[in-house]
Amino acid sequence: MTRHSLAQIGVNTEAKAPHARAEVEVQAVASGAQADHFVERDGLRHAGTHLIIDLWDGEHLDDAGVIEAALRSAVHTAGATLVHLHLHEFTAGGGVSGMAMLAESHISIHTWPERGYAAVDVFMCGSADPYRVVPILRRAFKARRVAISALLRGLV
Repeated sequence: MTRHSLAQIGVNTEAKAPHARAEVEVQAVASGAQADHFVERDGLRHAGTHLIIDLWDGEHLDDAGVIEAALRSAVHTAGATLVHLHLHEFTAGGGVSGMAMLAESHISIHTWPERGYAAVDVFMCGSADPYRVVPILRRAFKARRVAISALLRGLV
């Protein structure tokens, strides 16, 4: 995609955002009283919390059935609303990539069973609690090590 095509879809390629290559300017369409799904926690207003979760020394990372059940349980436990779930299994014994699309955003997973590793992104807005996903995933995959980074998206 060229800079010109990015500009056509509203991406400001001249943005100087400190941790972004481009900033998208979104025009809100006024349609009466629309709910604001930004979150206010600890005095900070933002779009939601994005967790980057690394699961190490895990099991069942090549089992789409276990992964699907874990994602469904994680969505329910977080108080989120599942819109669509899709998983893709690679070759036998290979990894699985998948996405749970939520009304509150998403959970994505990519696994490397040969390394006992899974990379998970959990982004949730509104009243859903992404931190409640962590023990569900740890238990489902019997992960012995978990590393979490948190980002507040859309911080106002």
